[in-house]
Amino acid sequence: MVKTFESALNLIPATPALVLDLPTVTRNAQKLADYARSHFLRVRPHTKTHKSLKMARLQLDCGAQGLTVAKVGEAEIMAAASSDVLVAYPAIDPPRIQRLARLARTVTVRVAVDSLPGIEALAGAAQAAGTTIGLLVDLDVGYHRTGVQSPAAALELAQRISDLTPALRLDGLFFYPGQIWSAAAQQVAELGRVESLLAETIERWRATGLPVEIVSGGSTPTAYQSHLVPSQTEIRPGTYLFNDMNTVRAGFSVIEECAAAILCTVVSTAVPGKAVIDAGTKTLTSDRNARFPDSGYGCVLEFPAARIARLSEEHGEIEFSQSSHRPRIGDRVTIVPNHICPCINLQDRVWLQQTNGSLEQLEIDTRGRQV
Repeated sequence: MVKTFESALNLIPATPALVLDLPTVTRNAQKLADYARSHFLRVRPHTKTHKSLKMARLQLDCGAQGLTVAKVGEAEIMAAASSDVLVAYPAIDPPRIQRLARLARTVTVRVAVDSLPGIEALAGAAQAAGTTIGLLVDLDVGYHRTGVQSPAAALELAQRISDLTPALRLDGLFFYPGQIWSAAAQQVAELGRVESLLAETIERWRATGLPVEIVSGGSTPTAYQSHLVPSQTEIRPGTYLFNDMNTVRAGFSVIEECAAAILCTVVSTAVPGKAVIDAGTKTLTSDRNARFPDSGYGCVLEFPAARIARLSEEHGEIEFSQSSHRPRIGDRVTIVPNHICPCINLQDRVWLQQTNGSLEQLEIDTRGRQV
């Protein structure tokens, strides 16, 4: 059994409770910072994973240069930690873009864009506020969620942004290789295709005199292969800070690098072969494992052969058919969830475990920010 959270099992007053191990968090942050520095890459971590000013400041102390957010409300709060914030999400509706334009009075605000209406809306808001918003053109490199569909389309948007100065500033390119979950050794060809798209886009921009100061990409599964995309200048992983069973089962981390776990109590063993814990979808979420969807809803560290087979809102059902040991009523267990990011967002506060095993509560500063 991994001993990381053993002291918290006895000290936490009530469950379910999400615990972060500060020494593991710090090691994870420093490991990526060292890698990025060795490959002349900037790190702009996505704060969607931790939603915490304290965690953001820890990442910045380790060398991160700016932060990434998904929501304007997150940007407004994270601006207290960093003077350089990227909104990695289309900003379209008036309330959202007006708040971004006002925020740009005090910090550097950048937004990823993939449409002409979005660009023009941001320009209007920035003009009204008397500010400048930096834009990164979002290029779809294979995930097929957002992003323009070709280097030619990226050039067209870049030229329009350039026309709208000083309200807008063309800062570069944005991409997300979210489709890549293959093993690190197998990512060479996939990332090579990403690089080809980026290189062609950059060549088109430079041929017309457009600047490409930033090429922002990356993800946790590709983080340590980022050097295989030499055109990118910065990476935006999020999950790497805590890790979870998605990263473990896919081979991107080991269980000892999981800095977050959920402590639960066994509340029932009445059904043969099962134990029920006090954590269901409202704690663990309903996310299945990205690589192994039938592996259950996380890993029980004390019983690694057991399987969290079914969740309802407040119940988690653990099956022990493959485990020779079973817990008793009232026992506590430690679960590393499949996907830590939404689990954090379900908490108002979590427990932060210090090097000496002591605990303090940590507010989730941007929890529930929907806009």
